[in-house]
Amino acid sequence: MDVKKRVEELSEEMISQLGRLVKYDSKRGEALPGKPFGEGPAAVLAEALQLAEEMGFETKNLDNYCGYAQIGEGKDIIGIAAHLDIVPAGEGWSTDPFTLTRKGDVLYGRGVSDDKGAVIASLYALKVLQEEGIALNKRIRVIMGCAEETGSPCMVHYGQVEEPVTVGFTPDAEFPGIYGEKGMMALLVKSKNTKIIDMNGGFVTNAVCNHCITVVPAAEVEAEALRKALEKTPLKEFTVKEEDGKLTIDAVGVAAHASTPLLGVNAASYTMKALAEAGMQDDFVDYYNSHIGTACNGEGFGINVEDDYGNLTFNNGIVKTEDGVISCTIDIRVPVTYTPEKMRELIAPYLEDEKGSCTIVNQVESLFFPLDSPMVKALHQAYIDVTGDTERQMQVIGGGTYAKEVPGIIAFGCGWQDEDNHIHNADEFLKLDQFKLQVEIYVQAIKNLLAL
Repeated sequence: MDVKKRVEELSEEMISQLGRLVKYDSKRGEALPGKPFGEGPAAVLAEALQLAEEMGFETKNLDNYCGYAQIGEGKDIIGIAAHLDIVPAGEGWSTDPFTLTRKGDVLYGRGVSDDKGAVIASLYALKVLQEEGIALNKRIRVIMGCAEETGSPCMVHYGQVEEPVTVGFTPDAEFPGIYGEKGMMALLVKSKNTKIIDMNGGFVTNAVCNHCITVVPAAEVEAEALRKALEKTPLKEFTVKEEDGKLTIDAVGVAAHASTPLLGVNAASYTMKALAEAGMQDDFVDYYNSHIGTACNGEGFGINVEDDYGNLTFNNGIVKTEDGVISCTIDIRVPVTYTPEKMRELIAPYLEDEKGSCTIVNQVESLFFPLDSPMVKALHQAYIDVTGDTERQMQVIGGGTYAKEVPGIIAFGCGWQDEDNHIHNADEFLKLDQFKLQVEIYVQAIKNLLAL
């Protein structure tokens, strides 16, 4: 079979099927009886499993935590772990985020690249393999999770109720593959003795805070000085309004994934920097600028570290005010050779002072596979076989994927090193030629894994 030709023939059908998934606002919601992540994730899982049944695959719903579609037979399982949940749509879209919109050969919608498009590409890879009629000496299982964006409890549940995966991949990063993933560390910073009346911003912990509204007493900072300070920042836009003895700062930055915070513009961080430059004297403004700041490297907490595989990244995602206390969520991606114990040792002296406090909320160890391991080599070769590209190399990344929750797999695709698909941002998109190429690569990848 000419796989490229067959995928081309199936492409319009693939687009239509992707539209069936994009229409669901499948961000995690309030837990309900039998629906641990709320209505949206359960509904999109039901739709995906229905789609897979229509394609002739064996399917199973695992208590609405996740589900799978499967072909083949044998003791071993090639697992392809993709996710159906999304981050909130956020602001700034030029299309309806929950309607698949095609402009030429580009598809727009929340989840088209992260990660609903990969679900469809993986299912169609199974379809092509079935049509080829090759011997399947292993079970090939597309596992579809419903809470990857909020810590992956869906895959924890999978490990509790299902057989383990033997080898495989998660199509939730970049080609030609990811052989290492940084560790993670989550902090919660809180204010002490602040004059800030209100500060709220951000839409998810694992993205740069792209919009922040801050209210301060007008007596604490001069409005014109504040405007001049804000003009010096890279904010996309801002306003400063004075009313009833208060200044309201509405700052708009740029969203980006928390693993690449330098690609964004943090609205909260640049608001705090401007307040200090304009002359506001405040304990938490001082604490924020000295501990969090705009550098994105953790230097304010003594954790500006790196190794041969990358540097630490540091991102403030959500800022909110409750009962006069401002809190900030901090998402840290830790170089792979630094253990959780070492990070706790480094940050310990910076957790508490008279102007603010910080607690460690969570830590996740790094993931690392040698480049010469059979699975890694098989997947990399599949990419080369299909694309002919020997220039791009496998990477270590700051993003966390299902590979940390599903032993024996690595991240492989579905994005591209030189393409920003606006993941976690407005106008998320997927190019049609790349959508089709994903299927071709996954067909070859499964063939290579069958040979192990």
